[in-house]
Amino acid sequence: MRIAALKERAPGENRVAITPETVKKFIALGATIAVEEGAGLAASVTDEAYREAGAEVVPAAKAVEGADIVLGVQAPDVMALAGAKPGAWVAATFNPFRETERVAAYAKGGFEALAMEFMPRITRAQSMDVLSSQSNLAGYKAVLTAANTYGRAFPMMMTAAGTVQAAKVFVMGVGVAGLQAIATAKRLGAQVSATDVRSATKEQIQSLGAKPVFVEDVAGIEGEGSGGYATEMSEEYQKAQAELVSAHIAKQDIVITTALIPGRPAPKLISDAQIASMKPGSVIFDLAVAQGGNVAGSQPDQTVEKHGVKIVGYSNTAGHLAADASALFARNLYNFLSAFWDKEAGRPVLDEEIGDAVRLTQGGKVVNERLAG
Repeated sequence: MRIAALKERAPGENRVAITPETVKKFIALGATIAVEEGAGLAASVTDEAYREAGAEVVPAAKAVEGADIVLGVQAPDVMALAGAKPGAWVAATFNPFRETERVAAYAKGGFEALAMEFMPRITRAQSMDVLSSQSNLAGYKAVLTAANTYGRAFPMMMTAAGTVQAAKVFVMGVGVAGLQAIATAKRLGAQVSATDVRSATKEQIQSLGAKPVFVEDVAGIEGEGSGGYATEMSEEYQKAQAELVSAHIAKQDIVITTALIPGRPAPKLISDAQIASMKPGSVIFDLAVAQGGNVAGSQPDQTVEKHGVKIVGYSNTAGHLAADASALFARNLYNFLSAFWDKEAGRPVLDEEIGDAVRLTQGGKVVNERLAG
């Protein structure tokens, strides 16, 4: 069983899909590991560290040659897989709803594409969930970036010269990223509030010491889709929420938006008029900017100033914490493959529940039901 990991080639991608820690663990299972030269440098992992862990460090073409499994953060182009075994697995993130041509190319090439972002949100798959591990770091980084962009202090400071008031932070969307954003803002001393379309998050918000801001008694507040993901809100709820947010947002110094819906553009949460209602010097961090954005006018990797408010968002927020993000992503991949490792076969054998959920292509065809039609 030969497992290969390549250097990421997507613009701005600093993460790597394997670390010396997981190299050792895969070798303990009986696999041989090949890593492309320089694959981990942007994540502070040297080639020598991989060699010391037992990996072969070679040029890309040689790393892939004869590979049974190729690991990636973002799925490599099919051309980069030349020399891999027929039917080789590629475990990575694929962005399947947008990158349909890439998925089709994998099917045509005879590869088995395993989309890590399709990992079901069930108890036994929690340690394999790359969306959660990366979102956790993204929520943290969003608050730090907002704090750095904000021209004032976060905590209340009582000094001989007077009192500095605590910053008011509003988190919109209380998934993994949102919860970490709340916790980070609280640790920095801010006065934090949060909202979500799922009413069950109210207790989670309160448990972190933040104030829940919810529209009550309006259809659509549950907002709970399958697998723990949010669904689109009803029109009635959207209208009521917009009114509530408009009143609340005008009082905020920092807003963090985190709302995403799988397979659809990010919902618009903040309009130009709502931005205009905020105080000059306020900051909005749009964590969904790469999927179209939650905020009117937000642009990936740019600071946009509108009505005196700075709007920030990264196309790859977790990638700004490449070392930790890589460590967690690599563990997710190891946890996934090792959970199904068949000692007799000397390779992982996926079950139906998780295998069918993450498998995009097999036998020359696109097989995932979420991509049907």
